[in-house]
Amino acid sequence: MRARYGVPLGVTAVGAACVAYAAGIEPRAFRLRRFDVPVLPAGMRPIRILQVSDIHMVSGQNRKRHWLQSLAGLRPDLVVNTGDNLSDPEGVPEVLDALGPLMEFPGAYVFGSNDYYGPRFRNPGRYLLEKSRRQHGLNGKTDPVTNVVRNPWGDLRDGFDAAGWVGLSNTRGQLKLDDGIQLALTGLDDPHIKRDRYAAVAGGPDPAADLSLAIVHAPYLRVLDAFAADRYPLILAGHTHGGQLCIPFYGALVTNCDLDTQRVKGLSTHTAAGERSYLHVSAGCGANRYTPVRFACPPEASLLTLTPRTPGHPTP
Repeated sequence: MRARYGVPLGVTAVGAACVAYAAGIEPRAFRLRRFDVPVLPAGMRPIRILQVSDIHMVSGQNRKRHWLQSLAGLRPDLVVNTGDNLSDPEGVPEVLDALGPLMEFPGAYVFGSNDYYGPRFRNPGRYLLEKSRRQHGLNGKTDPVTNVVRNPWGDLRDGFDAAGWVGLSNTRGQLKLDDGIQLALTGLDDPHIKRDRYAAVAGGPDPAADLSLAIVHAPYLRVLDAFAADRYPLILAGHTHGGQLCIPFYGALVTNCDLDTQRVKGLSTHTAAGERSYLHVSAGCGANRYTPVRFACPPEASLLTLTPRTPGHPTP
C-alpha cells in the first residue's frame, strides 16, 4: 500500500503546499529591486527613479497599502507609475491613500487597461493559448472592449493631477527637479487595448532637456521599436507581472504581450533601426483580483539609479 500510494500522496502534498504559498505568502512578500542605469550625460549627478506598477488595488489590501506608503522613505527624485492601479471599481480612494506619501515627490503616470475597465475572471490557460496564436489583449482583433465594468479612472487621474503628477497618455510632459534638472517625458496610453498613438508623440528626445524618458504600460514590440528608433535612452514599462506564475530556475512562461520571456522583468535593452535603449519592465506589486497568486515572482517596486554613461559608450 505504501509503495503504491506514497508517491501520489507526496505529489499531492507538495502541490497543495505550492498552491498555499502562491496564494497566501508570496503575494504579500513585497520587495524593492535596485538597478543602476548609465544613461546620464557626463558630470550629471545621479537621479533616483522609483517605479511602481500594477498595484491592482482591491479594497482591504492594507498590507500592500502600508508597504507602498513606506516607499516614501526612499526619497526618490522622481516617481513613475506605469499603470494598472485598480482591480476594484471601489479602489480609487485606497490607491490615492497608498500613494499619498509618494505624491509629495515629482511624478508621472500612464494608465493600463485595468485603470479603465474592471477585472473579470479568465482561465489562466488562455494566456498560453494567446501566446501560441500571437494574440494578446485587443491586438490582432478589431472588436471594441465590450461587456465590461467601467472603472472611475477620471477620479484617479484627478487625484494624480492634483498632486502635480504629469499624465502621459499619448502626450509629452516636462518636470523640473528641485535642483533645476529638466526632464522631458514621453508617454503612451495602453497598447494592450490599442490606445497607443505614437504619431502624436513622435520625434525623439527633447534636445533642450537634461534627460528624456519614455513611459508606457504594456511593452509591446511596436512601441519599444518606436521609442528605441527615436533614441530614447530609457524606456519604463509594466504590465507583465513578471510572468506571475513562474517555474523556479526556468522563469516565466508568458508575458501577456509579444515581448519575449527573457525580458519579462528587470533591466535589459531593446534595439530597433540600429539604435539601442535600456528597457526596464516592472513585475508590479499586485494581481487581478480573480487570480491573486504569484509563484517564483514576488511583488515588487524598483529603484532605478540613473548614472553618467560609461566613457566611450554613449549609448546602451
